[in-house]
Amino acid sequence: MTSDTKVRRYQRVTLPKGAMVAWERSGGKRKCSCASVLALGGLFIATPDPPPVGDVINLVLDVPGGEVRARAIVCDSHAGKGMGIQFTAMAPDARARLNLLMVRLTRI
Repeated sequence: MTSDTKVRRYQRVTLPKGAMVAWERSGGKRKCSCASVLALGGLFIATPDPPPVGDVINLVLDVPGGEVRARAIVCDSHAGKGMGIQFTAMAPDARARLNLLMVRLTRI
């Protein structure tokens, strides 16, 4: 294994149609963007002006059966492309909805 290879804790799923995500930095304006990759551990959110690595965001993702509200940290940020975020806090019911969605998506 090379040092460039990332070991993923959770399986990732590409969302061909994307999923709308509302997110905001602390004290900032709420923005809506499209998530293109989903995992139990986080998302990749397409946005032209992502926050820097280390910033904390709050987000809302609509999923079948409700919504997932979570706090996350920006782990990867690329101007003009988007950001990879890692969930840091999420209510148990939101985690259950996210888990159910991942099960459905990985069966396809």
